[in-house]
Amino acid sequence: MVYRDGRVPDHLLINIERRDDPVSAVSEDDARRRSVAYPRLMWGAPIFGCAGEVDGRWRIVGLDAEEPQHARDSLASHLRRLLSETPDTAEHAAVRAAYKTAYEVLDWEPVNELAVGGRRYRIIRAQPFIRMGPDGPEPPRPTDADPYPPGEAQRTTSPVNGFVIDPAAGTGLTDGLVRMEMVTASYQAESVPEDVRADSRRAVATHPNVVLLPVGFTVGGYVDGRWRPRSLATYPTPQAARDAESFTIADIPRDENTSMEDLMEAYARARAAHRPPRTDDFEVGGVRCRVTRVETFIRFGPDGPEGPRPSDRDSFPPPASQVHQLRAQGLMPDPD
Repeated sequence: MVYRDGRVPDHLLINIERRDDPVSAVSEDDARRRSVAYPRLMWGAPIFGCAGEVDGRWRIVGLDAEEPQHARDSLASHLRRLLSETPDTAEHAAVRAAYKTAYEVLDWEPVNELAVGGRRYRIIRAQPFIRMGPDGPEPPRPTDADPYPPGEAQRTTSPVNGFVIDPAAGTGLTDGLVRMEMVTASYQAESVPEDVRADSRRAVATHPNVVLLPVGFTVGGYVDGRWRPRSLATYPTPQAARDAESFTIADIPRDENTSMEDLMEAYARARAAHRPPRTDDFEVGGVRCRVTRVETFIRFGPDGPEGPRPSDRDSFPPPASQVHQLRAQGLMPDPD
């Protein structure tokens, strides 16, 4: 294809840079070794969040929602926070009114994009995946940052929040190869509903590039001959995943006579006594567990990052709309 001035548009560009510094060389070697040891890629459920655009650059506000409506609710909360932080003066009256109008729209309507004070906000869709090998999922790599000891990893902030989604940014060789592989990737399995597969194929054309996000971590358990995640959460460092997932409320013994109060008291005592492991492989209640490396990509097109697809699960209406429906059905009382 011939482009104006011979320049490939940014939304189609994968800019692979040669990096000769020692840290990059070791990271590239780790990546090559792991691609051989863990060759099979397995996609997880999509996750959703929101991003803001200023001067053509999209920056992630948050990305941890299981459904688009959860991301819309988070965006509404973000706008409420911005309103609370904006001085209540005549000089700022217009932007305060814009924030209020925007979150009220989100309270009532399932919109995926809106403009607020000269900035575009969009609900975005991202695709996590893990690498699998003969011994199970890929654990953290030696070069993955893990700065805090057990019990202190909550001090880590997520590198995804504030991340600039820039397809033209320089990337290393291995990540560039992964991006090229994902550019044409779509759902193929017969077990996947046809509408989901059709949306996936369509996204390859409408959003023909991908951007890799900072890596995250979770904990998987080997149950009934299969590796399964202990939760849907992803954490910024391996130790944060160990701290959160090596012991959860699901690990507290209970029966039909256990009250919620007793359960929470037992969990608080057990959590206080728990010492998270530092190893990547450990057992919980006789179940083999492993800290698992999670990679994620976002599709990108000429107008920016991909939003929710028609086939994505979106189970609940916006909160104000839901309350209105419940009151209309007599399932919730009217306010006094």
